[in-house]
Amino acid sequence: MVLIVGGTFAMGSERFYPEEAPARRVTVDSFWIDETPVTNLQFARFVEETGHVTLAEIAPDPKDYPGMTPGMDNPGSLVFRKTHAPVDTGNPGNWWRFEFGADWRHPLGPDSSIDGIEDHPVVHVAYADAEAYARWAGKQLPTEAEFEYAARGGLEDADYAWGDALAPDGRMMANYWQGLFPFANQCLDGWEGTSPVKSFPANGFGLYDMIGNVWEWTQDWWSQPGSTKKKNRDSCCTLSNPRGGTLHNSFDPVQPALRVGRKVLKGGSHLCAENYCRRYRPAARHPETIDTSTTHIGLRCVIRRA
Repeated sequence: MVLIVGGTFAMGSERFYPEEAPARRVTVDSFWIDETPVTNLQFARFVEETGHVTLAEIAPDPKDYPGMTPGMDNPGSLVFRKTHAPVDTGNPGNWWRFEFGADWRHPLGPDSSIDGIEDHPVVHVAYADAEAYARWAGKQLPTEAEFEYAARGGLEDADYAWGDALAPDGRMMANYWQGLFPFANQCLDGWEGTSPVKSFPANGFGLYDMIGNVWEWTQDWWSQPGSTKKKNRDSCCTLSNPRGGTLHNSFDPVQPALRVGRKVLKGGSHLCAENYCRRYRPAARHPETIDTSTTHIGLRCVIRRA
């Protein structure tokens, strides 16, 4: 783990997506954070010692999902499938497939395995799985503010974790999608999917894969930054160790019947592209339901100093 000395920074951005605004001054206390995302090997040790069964390995109960399509009550998870041609990028169903038998041991479906990719980030972990791992390790999941502060690596108000150029002098600084998503990945970074941790340069704090490779869970419920009290939005006020929103307010207003909380994901993934989801940046954020697992969501942990 790496010790991150606390400080004050400009959190958020007003140059990209509306959910990142407004930019605001935030202070976080010192904390330790994992140098890399949790790998398949590390997660395997956790499962071996605890017998933990991930959500993707448990058949969903139709009672929890009214209107579930018959036959869908089998264990599985969401797997990315590259399309053969341009598609409507407004419909994620064009590239996501719920596949029976997909889980952390079988990241690309039931016929795949983690043999040979033990040093890649673990995926297909739902929020409860991430929390269970953190408890076993004697740690916690980071808050959104802690993650963003660590991801910035000491740079103030830079668009990326390494500066203001996405690929300085053509150098690939993170695992993201080069080309037109979701059908043409040029793989200029050398990877079609996840990559071994430490494949790209560390940031200014000595942390790897804080940007790209896999999204990472934080412990904060999703909320809009502007939803805090007005006095906390004033430029003269600095927020201290913010802890996000509430379960109730995290529900997706577009799906009012779905009463499943959403947590904040940070860091972007290997599926972020310039023409879609430009979230390979410290300020970027995304809401994810806590019962969801995919081929591009992982985790890392923190220890907060007493």
